[in-house]
Amino acid sequence: MIDDDNKLLSQTGPGTPMGEFLRRYWTAALLSSELPEPDGAPVRVRLLGEDLIAFRDSDGRVGLLEEHCSHRGASLYFGKNAEGGLRCWYHGWKYDVAGNCVDMPNEPPQTRFCDKVKHVAYPCIERNGVVWAYMGPRDRMPALPELEWLTVPSSHVYVTKCIRECHWTQGMEGDLDSIHVGFLHQDIFKNRATALNHESAKWLAANLTPEEEIAETPAGCVHATRRDIDPQNSYWKISHWFFPGLTTIPGFVGDGPLGGHAWVPVDDNHCWVFAFSWHPTRPLTAAELSGKGALAAFHAETMPGSPVTACNRSNDYAGPNAPAAAQPWMRITNVQAQDIAMTESMGTLYDRSKERLGHSDRLVARTRRRLVAAAKAVRDGAEPPGMNPKDYRQRPISMLLPRNVESWTDAIAEVTDTRPETFRASV
Repeated sequence: MIDDDNKLLSQTGPGTPMGEFLRRYWTAALLSSELPEPDGAPVRVRLLGEDLIAFRDSDGRVGLLEEHCSHRGASLYFGKNAEGGLRCWYHGWKYDVAGNCVDMPNEPPQTRFCDKVKHVAYPCIERNGVVWAYMGPRDRMPALPELEWLTVPSSHVYVTKCIRECHWTQGMEGDLDSIHVGFLHQDIFKNRATALNHESAKWLAANLTPEEEIAETPAGCVHATRRDIDPQNSYWKISHWFFPGLTTIPGFVGDGPLGGHAWVPVDDNHCWVFAFSWHPTRPLTAAELSGKGALAAFHAETMPGSPVTACNRSNDYAGPNAPAAAQPWMRITNVQAQDIAMTESMGTLYDRSKERLGHSDRLVARTRRRLVAAAKAVRDGAEPPGMNPKDYRQRPISMLLPRNVESWTDAIAEVTDTRPETFRASV
């Protein structure tokens, strides 16, 4: 990438072109479980370089306010959450979820000016275990995207959150880079192929250079890898990228849940990862809701009471109880830990001018170009792409198609549409 574009892509704070672009979309801000009850303790939240405070008011509504009180700047983290608002502990100024100042008890009645104070507050929507925030201009606020994990009943969804010590695009590009699966996770798939006799695991482990197909959509793209497995059939692994940082991942063999991630900048060196597992047609089972088994491929295990992953830089991503091994990479045996090790080992913000991209990096390069172009266009007054919520109605799948299929996009159109009746279990 040229230096100016690399700088634009890297910076996400207020006032930067990419930061202002990202603020035009709904952002996954925190888990609903972090605000378990009305009038409970406020929670610190950092998004896109901004320090914020979330709270659930007496009516159960979620507020997301700029951290520092509009009076003298004391942190609202120490505020009293009660009776419909968050009251600063320093002088008592009180704010509702919309940022309206509803009381300033330190001022005599004749000099109060509550109606002149509008604290920075971001609208929130709560859906299926996640609080989504909109941080852009209020008159341009879009509808929440109709991602399948947001439209199915809550009983069909499992969601977790963790912190990554890297720029948000470094993490997201691991999801876009489908080619790495057969190499980085090769031992896992070989073990699965042997122990569980999964044909798809055998195909993934056997072919390290699948053909990659990309088709752009109004909200992002559908991308697929194709592995020819016999004279008649090919194995296709089909995923999606949606503006600005949403990805989908096919489920594993059988009637298991599908996967997806929301990649959210904390700042330019850290990001939140919200991991979603969902089933289009049924509630998740108790085993699935435990986050173990197949779901471990989508959800990173975290330290108790913390968003920090159990496999992290301090233990070489091997986890606290990893077995001894001849080389460091051999100790990292979890899918998510392997991904985290690679994207964090680049450093928190890698210098992209040092990269040497090849044919297999086409989707990564194309996605960067689309993000940069869209951010520039929005800076110059255009509307961002992906504003139609219906354009997000796509689901991932792994499936077999004839080797001589004329149009792969036509062949997958129905099964990737998020109508319940079109769901088909992955191969």
